[in-house]
Amino acid sequence: MNLESLHLLFFKNYEEAQLSFSPHINCFIGDNGSGKTNLLDAIHYLSLTKSAFTVSDTQSIKQGEEFFVTRGRFQGLGDEPAETIQCSLRLGQKKTVTHNKQAYERVSDHIGRYPVVLISPYDTDLIRQGSEERRKYFDSLMSQLDHAYLEQLIRYTQLLKQRNSLLKLATDRQAGYDRDYLLVLDEQLAPAGEELVRRRQEFLTEFEPVFQRHYAQLADGQEVVTLTYKSELPGADFLKLLRLQERRDLSLQRTTVGPHRDDFTFLMDELPVKGYGSQGQQKSFAIALKLAQFEVLAQRKQQKPLLLLDDIFDRLDEKRITRLMQLVANHTFGQIFLTDTHLERTDRVLANLSEDIRRFRVQSGVVTRL
Repeated sequence: MNLESLHLLFFKNYEEAQLSFSPHINCFIGDNGSGKTNLLDAIHYLSLTKSAFTVSDTQSIKQGEEFFVTRGRFQGLGDEPAETIQCSLRLGQKKTVTHNKQAYERVSDHIGRYPVVLISPYDTDLIRQGSEERRKYFDSLMSQLDHAYLEQLIRYTQLLKQRNSLLKLATDRQAGYDRDYLLVLDEQLAPAGEELVRRRQEFLTEFEPVFQRHYAQLADGQEVVTLTYKSELPGADFLKLLRLQERRDLSLQRTTVGPHRDDFTFLMDELPVKGYGSQGQQKSFAIALKLAQFEVLAQRKQQKPLLLLDDIFDRLDEKRITRLMQLVANHTFGQIFLTDTHLERTDRVLANLSEDIRRFRVQSGVVTRL
């Protein structure tokens, strides 16, 4: 699966841009703030219908404009014709995603069709930040792999939002609350939450050995790394837990138990990587997560995901860059898009590769072929 071309209109700092890509390696070269990463984000939109870097879609609209469009033409699989994906948003309206000019009834139906993996300097946030970052990471990965998981996640999130709204409303009115409605929500929330937990447990059993192998190759096998899923639900009755926490939930105006509060713990020699791992070990841990993500996606989807590498030459040491380039040379990856600030460094790192390499200069939202 290759992205043949990309067309942008009023996307972030781009007024308009039209690019045609190599099926192998594409390099975006430019100063910090020139718009290199925005090109990767536009590709991310085509795959996952959302930004990898901003929470609100409206932040992707160029300042002073009222809408954005990112459109990509993907090479068809086998004898199938090429496919065009467009993601657009106009202020005050819902985001639209189309496949060959036909809008999806639900944006979620597109997730997983064009898998993508992003490796960036901020990946260590998965280790250093709170549990929400780790849940988002695994939920996004599992959603690309398993549409049934995505559907269950959407259902759980919607029910949770309704329950939390009811808890807040009960406090605001100061006159009791509709407990019957709360019980109905609990009856629906419990099985959805239990299903999420079960699927997460099953997935981690599959994912962990792949991750451990990649970490051993990056770090010469010096440490034993493990991934653990922490949840209150396994072996417990979620519905009963909700009932037990009802008074506390009313007091705090939010649901205090469930898979939305679970965590994935990252350990090294049985100690938290966050507190005990060196900076280099944390980088190896984060890269191993992304390489395992790529491998599992490629195996399950029967196609290699797009690989986005954001400023990694500037942040990673020579050993880890060398390992990545070995994987590139061994044709582990498919189509690659990378950013860097120095053309000479990019050419040096890629010098021994035989793949077709296409280079682009990015300057203040203008892209030219080198």
